[in-house]
Amino acid sequence: MTKHIGIVACSAEGAALCYRTICIEGANLMGSYAHPEVTMHTFPLSEYMRYIEAGDWESVASLMLSSVAKVAKVGADFAICPDNTIHQAFDIVVKKSPIPWLHIAGEVAAEAKRKNYKCLGILGTRFLMEGPVYPTKLTAIGIRHKIPEVKDRKRVNEIIFDELVYGRFSAEARTYFNEVIGRLESQGCDAVVLGCTEIPLLVTQENSPLPTLDSTRLLARAALKRATRTASQ
Repeated sequence: MTKHIGIVACSAEGAALCYRTICIEGANLMGSYAHPEVTMHTFPLSEYMRYIEAGDWESVASLMLSSVAKVAKVGADFAICPDNTIHQAFDIVVKKSPIPWLHIAGEVAAEAKRKNYKCLGILGTRFLMEGPVYPTKLTAIGIRHKIPEVKDRKRVNEIIFDELVYGRFSAEARTYFNEVIGRLESQGCDAVVLGCTEIPLLVTQENSPLPTLDSTRLLARAALKRATRTASQ
């Protein structure tokens, strides 16, 4: 039997993409129509935003711990969170969690190391771009990073919260994101982290000026490997 994956979700579009990736790509590892058992729980994004905007990561962690307790209670063996921003509370969560976790930025960093990238541009919410989640993981393995300039961070954040989380993916937003990625390339970045789990629904490898590291799908694939690898041991 495979291991049961618990998803601690935050925003709908990113969580849905992560879930769909597990279900669709599970067949590549397990056979037609097959995937590991999956349980997902989320509080309304509004509850998370109240604490994120206040910089109250202890309360963010409390929401995550409540979610992981629910998925663990119904049998999840380990947890993932398809939301980069709230990983700022990750270290608080793992100390109290009833089950182990995979870290989204850890999986992205491992892929960047595998591909021998030297400097990554980071895109995401302003909380993510200006926070420690990616710098901590990348610095530990000797990869540099850059974030967009202030006006670009502001506009990227607006697009995420005003459009992407509501499932709106416009050509104008795609063009803007690609312009920002182009500016990161001019600063020496050799790849870009799509560090909001909705961004891969807007920016693809085919239309990006730089190679992309899709945090949503990388996390989903890591969860699939964890679930199936453990089962085979």
